[in-house]
Amino acid sequence: MKATGKVVLITGAARRVGAAIARQLAAEGCQLALHYKRSAADAEALAQELRARHGTEPLLIAGDLAAPETPAHLIDAAIGHFGCLDGLVNNASLYSPAPFGEITPEDWAAMEAVHLRAPLFLTQVAAPHLRKTGGAVVNIGDIHAEIPLRGYLPYSVTKAGLLALTRALAKELGPEIRVNSVSPGVVLWAEDKDPPDGDQQGLIERNALKRVGSPEDIAGAIAYLLFDAPYVTGHNLVVDGGRMLY
Repeated sequence: MKATGKVVLITGAARRVGAAIARQLAAEGCQLALHYKRSAADAEALAQELRARHGTEPLLIAGDLAAPETPAHLIDAAIGHFGCLDGLVNNASLYSPAPFGEITPEDWAAMEAVHLRAPLFLTQVAAPHLRKTGGAVVNIGDIHAEIPLRGYLPYSVTKAGLLALTRALAKELGPEIRVNSVSPGVVLWAEDKDPPDGDQQGLIERNALKRVGSPEDIAGAIAYLLFDAPYVTGHNLVVDGGRMLY
């Protein structure tokens, strides 16, 4: 398999979509550096699962992506442990409402730090290592980067910025490094929250495939862009079941 033995760093890897990405890449034979912020128990449980299923030994790295020193810390830890880097998946995300008129500088700064600043500086620190391996970067966007979600302005705008960053980095880093993004539609409902733009069944009806996707759908798209798309860069792959058709 093309991915066998490849070293990939995933941010926000302990839970939900991040954990699905880790499972997919481990199944394909990757060696993984898994970042988490506070979900230490979830990260360790995931690592134990991957050991049992795939015989892999993930490296777990804690860090706050809003801290300026974290990008270098994550890359240095991965290189120090594995000796190289083949892929970077900027998956970590914040999702919370901020109605217009009530947005605070702190709201904006938190979203900008995770969705823009961390992916930029992680990629910048990782680039010398990715050049050596002909590696790839995949950023996790959102369909609301293109169709803004009312009441979630900082989230929608910073995710849109991440798509622009993806295209800019593809120009900066080619031809040695490919940079792409994946924009999920509804694949998991937000925890302890009702959907912000309608009830769950209503969202499903505004979807060409009339169903919710799965984290595994996103993980498969990421694996494709990392290892099976050698002539694809600067692209945003929308995985939304046709939601953007509506």
